[in-house]
Amino acid sequence: MKSIADLLAEQPTFAGLPMDALELIAGCGVNTGFEAGQYLLREGDPADSFFVLRSGRVALEMSAPPRGVLVIETFGGGDVVGWSWLFPPYRWHFDAVALEPVRAVALDGACLRGKCEEDPTFGFELTRRFAHLLVGRLQATRVRLLDLYGDVAS
Repeated sequence: MKSIADLLAEQPTFAGLPMDALELIAGCGVNTGFEAGQYLLREGDPADSFFVLRSGRVALEMSAPPRGVLVIETFGGGDVVGWSWLFPPYRWHFDAVALEPVRAVALDGACLRGKCEEDPTFGFELTRRFAHLLVGRLQATRVRLLDLYGDVAS
């Protein structure tokens, strides 16, 4: 059976980290699972953790009255769900729901923030990896908006 550190080492966001850093992160984690239709996080709730998906699919959603619920993005194995744990006021801005059974590592955000403060080098590396993740998500959102709205200059 693999340890949480071993599982994290297989995920793109954490790939290449030294084992001592992976074990530091793993110390804040637990294996978890969600059934289809179960929410991993809800908009407005405290952002006290995040999830590294091992298997299954998760939809990131937002409510858009009167249109209903809009799916912003869909995540699968290897993806990280949630980054609001890293930035005050530590509240979720979206909902995330399991589309099928999900296996994940849940990581305690407050625990990791504390470790980042204790070891600034570790904190910088973790923040750099999450910044890279955010840039990728922003670029993907830009492409989706262009697909949705087309050439607005015409």
